[in-house]
Formats: sequence, C-alpha cells, structure tokens
Amino acid sequence: MIRRQFVITTALLFLVAIGMALYVWQLRNREVRNPSPPRAAEHVAPPAIGPTEKVTAYVAYDSPGELRAQSISIPLSSGRQTRAQNMLRGLLQIYRSKESPHTLAAGAEVRDVYLLGPGIAVIDVNSAFADGHASGVLPEELTVVSMVQTLSTNIPAITRVKILVDGKDRETLAGHVDLSGFYDVVQISGLAKQLSAP
Repeated sequence: MIRRQFVITTALLFLVAIGMALYVWQLRNREVRNPSPPRAAEHVAPPAIGPTEKVTAYVAYDSPGELRAQSISIPLSSGRQTRAQNMLRGLLQIYRSKESPHTLAAGAEVRDVYLLGPGIAVIDVNSAFADGHASGVLPEELTVVSMVQTLSTNIPAITRVKILVDGKDRETLAGHVDLSGFYDVVQISGLAKQLSAP
C-alpha cells in the first residue's frame, strides 16, 4: 500500500517537473522572439521648451578642490518645490556631462526635493548617487556643499537641509560625510566661502 502511494506521488512530481520545464522553455522562447525594451532612466527631465530662468549653481571642481558659482538655466516654475528640484537636477546635469569637473556615478539623480516649513529642505537622491559616489572626505564634502549652497542661495528662506537616499536615512554619503542629521545653512555657507575659488 505504501509502495503504491510512493509510486503515484513520484509520478505526479515527475509530471509537475516536466510541466514546469515546458513552461520555462516557452517563456524563454517568447523572450528571445520579443525581447523587452531597455528600461528608461528615471526622472529624466524633458528639455526646457518654455520660458527659463537663470539661477546660481555652486559647481564642485575636484582637481583644485573648490566650488565655483556658475549661472545655469532651468525651466521657469511658479512652485518653490518644483523650482528647487529643477535647480538640483540642473546642477547634476553639469556633473553628468562629458567634461564634468566633479564626476558622479552613472544613473545618479535627485529623486525629489521637499520644502517643509519653517525653513527645512529635504533632498532625496537615489541609491546610484550614493553607492557610486567617490569615497573621500573632499569629494563627498564638495557634493554636499555644492547641493546645499545651490539650494539655499536661490531659496533664501531655507535654514536647514537633510539628505536622504531612496527616501531613507543613511549614515554617510560614501563612508565619510555624515548624512544622519540636518545641515545648517549658515555653516555650509561658511564652508562654501572657504572652498570658493579666489
């Protein structure tokens, strides 16, 4: 009796295994015939077609280890939050260019910027931004100061800034610069002056 149940169970398992193998083979053939299109990058902003405005970005230069103020054009926006996002995305566009003075990882981007009252801004970057960032005190510091100074110069009401990675707290950017707390804009401005080109 037990032997008969064993044979039946073994036969059923064998049929299930064959069925699964056929299903996987069918899926594989379908994928070969119709490959899925490459995944588009997230948060790719369309080119600005409408009116633009000039803002001051503080661009990091790795080689001399300094910040330089530079005027960039961003899409004109009536909302403060959208304007803040456009500013930082414009800054990252400089860093992603071929002649970038401060290289960031491929796929690095600002996911969102939240302006909370009173005077608090939260910058949410993606994991590619942090995971692929060059490790070292100076490159990490240049990135943070560049972003915070760009934001606070163009939106003067901001007094404190927090940086999140994929919407979550993270201890450091790439092992050195602390991301666990808020950055005081006055202190960052003082550091930006020290790092600014003479």
